Amino acid sequence: MNRINQLFATKRNNILSIYFCAGHPTLDGTANTIRTLEQKGVDMIEVGIPFSDPMADGPVIQDAATKALRNGMTLKKLFSQLEGIRGQQSTVNSQQSTDGVKMPLILMGYLNPIMQFGFEAFCQRCVEVGVDGVIIPDLPFKDYLEEYKPIADRYDIRIIMLITPETSDERIRFIDEHTDGFIYMVSSAATTGAQQSFGDQKQAYFSRIKSMNLQHPCMIGFGISNKQTLETAQANAAGAIIGSKFVKLYEETQDPAKAMDALSEALKQ
Repeated sequence: MNRINQLFATKRNNILSIYFCAGHPTLDGTANTIRTLEQKGVDMIEVGIPFSDPMADGPVIQDAATKALRNGMTLKKLFSQLEGIRGQQSTVNSQQSTDGVKMPLILMGYLNPIMQFGFEAFCQRCVEVGVDGVIIPDLPFKDYLEEYKPIADRYDIRIIMLITPETSDERIRFIDEHTDGFIYMVSSAATTGAQQSFGDQKQAYFSRIKSMNLQHPCMIGFGISNKQTLETAQANAAGAIIGSKFVKLYEETQDPAKAMDALSEALKQ
């Protein structure tokens, strides 16, 4: 079973997913960041593929992507950094190492770099390094169904689709019917970025989606940075996705463990 499906089959609520941008704050920190976050109790990770024109990203993640590109991060380099993340063959008695990362790994990036890499080649590399899914915010749903889904299905890669407060019930049910893994429930139609609270309008949106009883779990992302926003997400979905707040703390501390500790404190306030 795909690790994303395994996670949601064994844990139904309070799931925590953390986003960070590959190549930020340092070029070579990807594998260490993933391992550290798993040790800190994170359930799932989204690794951002930096891109020069990220439409859905707010200033914090845009800045991280710009710095990552300046550091020399590329999709090819990211895949090489993920080699062995699931555990390498030990030279002692040829036994499998047990220190590999177990949690689901998702790549989040825009269509342009993935198309340049070649989508089938991209899926093949995902399988080779142990990536379980991909989020492509600018992938049109029609293209997903006709061109991308058949290839991803062959490689058992989940393509996670996003919904927003402006997505109609009819379209949400259509997405639910034709995707797998989970649905990324964007808290607002704006770009990413920490928010202090989720107002009545967003609460009504969360309640509307929750009452639809979709077959796939939802994860709420965009704006989660404190106790109120986290608890609201946890109450209305399977869990929360935190990006900008962690990325900002990671840049400030230059240490994934310290950044995660600081995030944990922020989520209590």
